[in-house]
Amino acid sequence: MNTNNERHIASAFDRDLETVQALVVKMGGMVETAIQDSARALETRDDELAEDVRQRDKAIDALEAQINEEAARLIALRAPIASDLRTALTVIKISASLERVGDYAKNIAKRSNVLAHMPLINGAGIALRRMSTTVEGMMKDALDSFIQRDAALAEDVRQRDIDVDQMYNALFREFLTYMMEDPRNITACMHLHFIAKNIERMGDHATGIAEQVIYLTTGELPDDTRPKSDSVSRVDLNEGED
Repeated sequence: MNTNNERHIASAFDRDLETVQALVVKMGGMVETAIQDSARALETRDDELAEDVRQRDKAIDALEAQINEEAARLIALRAPIASDLRTALTVIKISASLERVGDYAKNIAKRSNVLAHMPLINGAGIALRRMSTTVEGMMKDALDSFIQRDAALAEDVRQRDIDVDQMYNALFREFLTYMMEDPRNITACMHLHFIAKNIERMGDHATGIAEQVIYLTTGELPDDTRPKSDSVSRVDLNEGED
């Protein structure tokens, strides 16, 4: 193969890879909006906004499918070298994490519609909004670290996951107190606990994206266990909920 052909193939690969990465960035923006809007719908009891979040999840799912198809085609047709193959595989893994976060936002929106017709649990909406804002910031920085290939920023995202766990622990204890004080609060608090768990899992996925960025930039996954609050419940009560 002559040098001109090699340059042409490399240039075509770079263009294709940039296109796929741009789709990931677009998907990330949609997911960040879904996180923000699902929390706002919960806090303000906005049924219309909650339904909008649920409907928008279809577009997130479609974008993940497109990213997977484009990345697979890229790998099959361009036979990328090791570093470029790592980028293509990282894109697939990041899009999978983003799709799951979109599902969690949709789940929150579903429960928001139910909670809108139940008695208020004082302070719950604000506390969950604060927790989701933290996760939204983690997601933004995780995606920025991918765009910038910034391993230090990705590691910072990893460290912030423990803050989300601590917020979840505090809310879990608070909801238990409300339920013990008045059995009429049990149903609403159970829904709120599921929502808190959804947000906590969003944080895990943001952390997973950050770890993929570290792998992409250094060639190695972090060798230490990701930070976790000691008392956080690791039972994913709503795994598989759609």
